[in-house]
Amino acid sequence: MKKLYLITGAAGHLGSALCAELHARGERIRALVLRGEDATFLHRMGAQICFGDVTDASSLAEFFAVPADTQVTVVHCAGVVDIASCNSPAVERVNVGGTKNVMTWCLAKKVHRVVYVCSVHALPDIPKGRVKREPEKFNTSPLVGAYAASKARAAELVLDMAKKDGLPAVVVMPSGIVGPYNGRGNHLVQMVKDYCRGKLPAVVKGGYDFVDVRDVAEGILAAAERGRVGESYLLTGGYHTLKEMAAMLAEITGGRKIGAVPMWMAHLAVPFAERAAKRKGQKPLFTHYALHVVLENGRYSHDKAAIELGYSPRDFYETLQDTVEWLRAEGEIPAKKRPAPKRRRIRAHAPA
Repeated sequence: MKKLYLITGAAGHLGSALCAELHARGERIRALVLRGEDATFLHRMGAQICFGDVTDASSLAEFFAVPADTQVTVVHCAGVVDIASCNSPAVERVNVGGTKNVMTWCLAKKVHRVVYVCSVHALPDIPKGRVKREPEKFNTSPLVGAYAASKARAAELVLDMAKKDGLPAVVVMPSGIVGPYNGRGNHLVQMVKDYCRGKLPAVVKGGYDFVDVRDVAEGILAAAERGRVGESYLLTGGYHTLKEMAAMLAEITGGRKIGAVPMWMAHLAVPFAERAAKRKGQKPLFTHYALHVVLENGRYSHDKAAIELGYSPRDFYETLQDTVEWLRAEGEIPAKKRPAPKRRRIRAHAPA
């Protein structure tokens, strides 16, 4: 039987990496993109391009039109990541309504497997010193922010459809994605670019769990092949402070070291940063929600994914090196001026 992978949100960072991994494996790919999105990289990966919008169920007909003798795996990556102080109505419309539309089509077409890409933001915070793991049930009440709540609602919708309607679905929850491929619109890749361009004067105290986009792509495909229907899997990497991240970038690029500013000062600067980003047509890096997140407990366990899926994320230093090289090759940051200093590994604070 022929196999076909249907990827929503294919023009995004994770979607691009997923298509690159599938292309390397020789798989057939159909990519859903919005009209106006740049599909150049997807064409290079041999993907068949379909135009559609997950919020418009009727626009997905062509995307889901496949021959009867085809084993279809759907990966639903499409979503709105919004950390701005003012909530956008698109968050609920895309992340929840769009997910419902995609899952309804998956049921109607009796797809072989569907993987919904959720987020660690869908998990409530817990006291520091403890480790976050996959929840038995998603709950929006303790969550902060519209984005986190929308991802939790969508995950619960998917798992309810798996339990009640027989949807062959698995949920994965990546942490802070960084890495090569089309990272435009990714806040963390934007931070790397800003540092390399000399436009990141400082970071804030706090940290996050960072994961390579290629490891997430591999984890998704492993979940499609070996994940248990109705289960969720954390696809995380390791915890680093933002100051450690900046130090690694300084070593990789030969750039200057930058310090961390107090959180109260960062909160005062948020309105100015958001207005400046809006003028430049960019997403703001530091918002009140983003500052809240980097002070949360950022310790996650991906033991379940490691045991059941064979998931094994790479070292974050390697991720940053490859991200910088990709951005240089794409002309998004200046070319390398001098050799990087000898690597000094800064280990992640991963749970045992």
